[in-house]
Amino acid sequence: MTPDGTLGGLVLKPTGVTPRQIDAYAGLLGRVFGETAKFSPEAIAWRYRDNPSGQVVGTDAWDGERLAAHYVTCPTEALIDGAPMKGLLSLNTATDPDYQGRGLFTRLAEATYEAGRAAGYGFVIGVANANSTPGFLRRLAFQHVARLQAGVLAGVPRRFEPAALHYQGDWRGDLLAWRLANPAGRYMPAHHGELTGVWSATHLPLVYCGAFLAGHSTAVPPRRAPPLGATLFIGLEPRLRLAKGGFLPIPERLRPSPLNLIWRPLSDAAPRELRPDAVALNFLDFDPY
Repeated sequence: MTPDGTLGGLVLKPTGVTPRQIDAYAGLLGRVFGETAKFSPEAIAWRYRDNPSGQVVGTDAWDGERLAAHYVTCPTEALIDGAPMKGLLSLNTATDPDYQGRGLFTRLAEATYEAGRAAGYGFVIGVANANSTPGFLRRLAFQHVARLQAGVLAGVPRRFEPAALHYQGDWRGDLLAWRLANPAGRYMPAHHGELTGVWSATHLPLVYCGAFLAGHSTAVPPRRAPPLGATLFIGLEPRLRLAKGGFLPIPERLRPSPLNLIWRPLSDAAPRELRPDAVALNFLDFDPY
């Protein structure tokens, strides 16, 4: 990243992980989005500081001792056409209401991507809602890859069908163990057939959001079983043949907002665009639970 700069009297600084900074991020995110466990200092420290793939890459705007705006990306690891690549997950963005309308998000995002490029990350990937998607596409040159599927699986899958994947998360054991240690999460992992499944409690009783990974991860105890209840799937998964497997989509009127997968390469090693029909993405790969 370039040295600390200024913007309209605000000082731009790289995101950090000191206790003071973590408390400031938790406070701003809580004020903007509401106080939840997801934005507690403990959850922020887990996400920002403790990731085995690296500490977050982001940019903050400070007005003296006051945090005016914050944008952060989280290091992630993926297999692209079978080859490993480190990238960034676009994650938290918030602007204090007193500082909105100054174009801070775009400035912070571009500074963050430049820092990520300089640090050797190959891409930025994200899941944006209907309100934020146009800004990423028009102002930040992201590709709209696909709209995520959301619905209930008729049964718990035990194996994947053969499919050539262009993109998938690389959830090796230490990364999955870290992901399951989220202090704000409520996860139920299990080996099921040939797959490792992870279920998260949702706001609905007996409805669990499910993610499925090929093989049996050493991060998951082998004797656990899937939870009793309905399995909600949010993401993309060509290996499950969702359209033919009894998948029941959530009606549009019941969805709070469509979720869109977005992509931006940071290096020449990353593809210019992702092929939407060959992307595997589940809730572990972004941050709904």
